[in-house]
Order: sequence, then structure tokens, then C-alpha cells
Amino acid sequence: MRELGALPMIEITDLKKSYGDFQAIKGLNFAVPKGQVVGFLGPNGAGKSTTMKILTSYLSYSQGSVKVGGIEVSEDSKATRALVGYLAENNPQYEDMMVAEYLSFIADIRKIPREYKQQKITRAVERCGLQSVYHKDIGQLSKGFRQRVGLAQAIVHEPQLLILDEPTSGLDPNQIIEIRNLIKELGQECTVLMSTHILQEAQSTCERILIINNGLLVADDTPEQLARGDFGSIYLEVAPGDGPVNINNLKDSLLKITGITQVLVEPHELAGNYVLNIRYEHSDPRRHLFQTVVDSRSILLELRQQKTSLEETFRRLTTKS
Repeated sequence: MRELGALPMIEITDLKKSYGDFQAIKGLNFAVPKGQVVGFLGPNGAGKSTTMKILTSYLSYSQGSVKVGGIEVSEDSKATRALVGYLAENNPQYEDMMVAEYLSFIADIRKIPREYKQQKITRAVERCGLQSVYHKDIGQLSKGFRQRVGLAQAIVHEPQLLILDEPTSGLDPNQIIEIRNLIKELGQECTVLMSTHILQEAQSTCERILIINNGLLVADDTPEQLARGDFGSIYLEVAPGDGPVNINNLKDSLLKITGITQVLVEPHELAGNYVLNIRYEHSDPRRHLFQTVVDSRSILLELRQQKTSLEETFRRLTTKS
């Protein structure tokens, strides 16, 4: 069982980062406790890669505070780097090196003591399933195995924080599942911050999801809560009661209910019946919908809340002006 320390593994406060006149990060705030697997989502240009590069000490920041394991990154980048393992999106590697040579080279860069070096390399190789390609050149490996090599170099020094930028980019469905399962396993040993454009991957892999847009945090919750959202749609089917359904009056009454944003009327296969697709925000309106239909003296045949999705939540949060 992982121990959750009192200090957050990541603590970012009022972070700002500019490239000349362009402000990529505009005041970012979030914290990640030890032992959590977190998805870091956002559209292209939202500031994800910039934030991750700052956490690895690769980039400096303009304002604010960034702490890894309680260490202010700008004050002791060397100590920060010792805590962090990083897999970049393009996963750069020396293709003419064997896997064994490459991991030995990375272990030396990480200054792993000689007496522990082979032990740590062997553990990383086993964790990432590289035994069968250990003595092969990296250039001969499939994309999936190269990603595994990238993960092995990121964990060879047994970091407390593992940062993964698009770890399944370019992989086929089977390889994606393999890497996803590996990330889950690694998440049992360290904190994981993972950027991805594949929302299904984040939903199935991560305990928590952060969404940023235009350099600001716009959502922070579990995948289940974000998929549920504070909005949704309802399928409503009505039939004539004492008389024909006055669909225009019913539609006007429904639109007056707090939170209802749209009512679309569709014809039904049975003459006189109507199907209504209703969009709402902020509060579940089903109780009021039921009462409104009853008051209209129509017969309510079906009232069903439609499931939203993480994709829809993401789109709504990242396309707001």
C-alpha cells in the first residue's frame, strides 16, 4: 500500500510563464498528493507541456511557486530532477545503442551508485517487459517497445514523481492497452502526472483529472464526476391526455424551468405523440419536467436522463470564450 505523505508531491501556486509577449501560463494553481495517478488534459496550446517542462526543471517560470516534494524548483533544480522521471512526447533515444547500453548510459547520467546500478536497471527492465529486447538495438524495435524503453529510462532511478507527455502517442490499440496497464502498475509505486489527448485513456487510467485551457485550470475532479458534469440532456416522450398535446405551449413552459437551455421537438411514429430532447445546466430538472407535463394535461410516456461523457465535458470546458 502506498503511503500518502503530508506534503503534496506537486504544489503549484499562481504559476505564470511567458514567451516574449505571449503568456502561456496565466496563474495556474493545483496540488497533487503523493501516490496519485493524475491525468493532465487540455487542447493544443493550453499550457500542458510548458507546465510539465517547468516541473522537470527544463524551463524556468516567470512568476509564482512550483514545488516538487516540498522543494521549490527554482531554488534547487538539481534536487528536483533527482525526484522526477520524465518521458517526453517525442521520446528521443539513441537508435544505434542497444537497450542495455542506453539504460546503462541513463543510469550513469542519473548518478546511480555503481553497486546499485545493475540492480536498478534490471528492475526497470522487468517492470517494463524489456527482457526479450534487452540486447537489441533501439532502432530495431517497434514503436510499442520504444515507448517501454522510454518508460524504463524514466523510472530507472526510482523517481517519486513520474511525468508522462502523451505516452501512447502513435501506438496501435493493443500497444495502448499494454502501456496503459503498465502506467497503472507504476502508479502503485510513485505519483504519476500524465498528459494525453485520448480521453478514454485518462478515464480508465487516472484517479483524478485536471483540465487546463488558455493557461488556467478549468476543472479538477474524478473522471466519474467530470463525465457526469453539471449539465446533460433528457429524453421526454408525451402523448395526448384529455385532448391533443399543445406542443408549442408545452415547449414554452419547459423553457421557463430554471436550468433548461434548449428544447428540441421531434415527430413520433404515433400521430399525436411527441419526443422532446431537453438540454439543461447546473441542476437536475426532472422533478419540474414531470410536474410541467402533468399540468399540461398530457400523458408522460417516458422521461430518461441521457448520459454525458468526459469528451463532452472536455469540449464544453475548453471551448468557452
